[in-house]
Amino acid sequence: MADFDIAIYGSTSGAVAAAIQAARLGRKTVLISPDEHIGGIQIEGLGSTDIDNQVEFQNSTAVGGLALELHRRLSTHYGRLDQLEEVVAKRLKVPEVWKFESSVLEKIIADWLGEYPDLVVVKAGLVEDSSPVSRTGPFVTSVRLTNGQSISARYFIEATYEGDLLAAAGITTAVGREASTRYNESLAGVRADTRYTQFDVPVDPYRTPGDPSSGFLYGISPEPFGNPGDGDAHLQAYSYRLPLTDVEGNKAPLLKPEGYDASHYELHRRYIQAGGKLYTPRLRGVPNRKTDLIGSEAVLATDLLGMNDDWPTASRERRRDILEETKRFTMGLLWFFANDEAVPPSIREAWSDFGYCLDEFPDNNHFPRRLYVRDARRMVSDYVITQHTASEHEDPNSKPESESEPEPVAIAYWPTDTHCARRVVRNGLAHNEGFVFKEHDHKWKPFGVSYRALVPKREESVNVLSATCPSSSHVGYGAVRLEHQFYALGQAAANACDIVLSLGSAELRTHVQDVPYDALKERLLEQGAVIDASGVGKPDFSLLAQ
Repeated sequence: MADFDIAIYGSTSGAVAAAIQAARLGRKTVLISPDEHIGGIQIEGLGSTDIDNQVEFQNSTAVGGLALELHRRLSTHYGRLDQLEEVVAKRLKVPEVWKFESSVLEKIIADWLGEYPDLVVVKAGLVEDSSPVSRTGPFVTSVRLTNGQSISARYFIEATYEGDLLAAAGITTAVGREASTRYNESLAGVRADTRYTQFDVPVDPYRTPGDPSSGFLYGISPEPFGNPGDGDAHLQAYSYRLPLTDVEGNKAPLLKPEGYDASHYELHRRYIQAGGKLYTPRLRGVPNRKTDLIGSEAVLATDLLGMNDDWPTASRERRRDILEETKRFTMGLLWFFANDEAVPPSIREAWSDFGYCLDEFPDNNHFPRRLYVRDARRMVSDYVITQHTASEHEDPNSKPESESEPEPVAIAYWPTDTHCARRVVRNGLAHNEGFVFKEHDHKWKPFGVSYRALVPKREESVNVLSATCPSSSHVGYGAVRLEHQFYALGQAAANACDIVLSLGSAELRTHVQDVPYDALKERLLEQGAVIDASGVGKPDFSLLAQ
């Protein structure tokens, strides 16, 4: 059995940061990656980062530590390091300086990890049986992997998007949307009024128009709309982040996938017939003329509403099936946009100008290898990040006592952002439900992500930290889930482990709940982390009205 100081489970940005920071501190570290490719969604198509890309705020002021070092490495590759340094020093808002190609980032991450020869990387997942994790009381002692290895460590860091280690360790997690009454969140649960990416023309949802008994078009859920504010097990939609290009020498055609089913796009034909406008790919400043299709660019884009609800708790085999199902649908959708006669010629021509990038994902026919898992399991601890954490409060007494004294280790500088969760029938018409983004009645703010959100309840574990699934509500997590913020949380988690390792002994280990915050804060500031929300600025909501 291999024995380590710190074991990190995951292949995400948070996993990369935790592994690098732990290795820098000289700890015997293992990065256990359940995926062949390490880097998370940023090496799977997300090249147009959520940094300085919104009109009403500039959040690059919150990027520091390893996240900023990563972008310095990227900018060195692209020959723009001087520009990045000027942007950082003068606090300029230049979105393009933060953008990159996934293939470039994957190589940079591989080289970065390779700078630490004592850092062990194991590519295997947790076994899927009744005992993937061994425990002694509140201590996780070891994990069993699909390659036959058992890895023991004094401290463990959860760094998957799905929270698989948390679940295997018996730590409480939540999946889906809480009711608005759970944490007194006005944005929680079923949304009475979903405006963002909502149908702007009436679209009949039934197979035979006007006949509910005929069943629903593909992509429409048969479940009732429900009551506003009710909780459910639905997730915000995942999607593939798709880099396409119009560079002739670097593009592969948008081919019809094997198993293409034309009926799966009847909703899109109805939308066009009703007068709806489809979107076209556009370049967003990613180097070398590549797109980054986000998924929510339009009413009917690549967001996979209702197609990923079972992903967080699914078996590895079922997740592979979901990948195939959603890949087939997404590739079929792009072929539909470029070829179906129902699509206006101008739209078809615009899509036909683009193709998959030959220099991206060569081992997967130039298509991303993983979905953008926007939220899955979230840890539930004694402290929970909620809508209130991310909100300006006119009445300071309205903020729950549990959310005072945050002990910040990173800054979340993004709106409470959750994509639509369902496509249902409402008043006899197709209806997208669940988007939360820049709500008119919600004044959000940047906030410090509390160290307490990274630690589980003491009775559940005292040597596990969560970098990517912090304790949060569905709404609260929507403000935390950015990749550069996961870098910050991974860095913080590794430092916390190093501190408790230095305080304890093999016989008497310090609990992660007992990390002295002053020591952690001092360490993070020395490493260039940004942890004071008062110094990063705030959104100017008046700009949204222009």
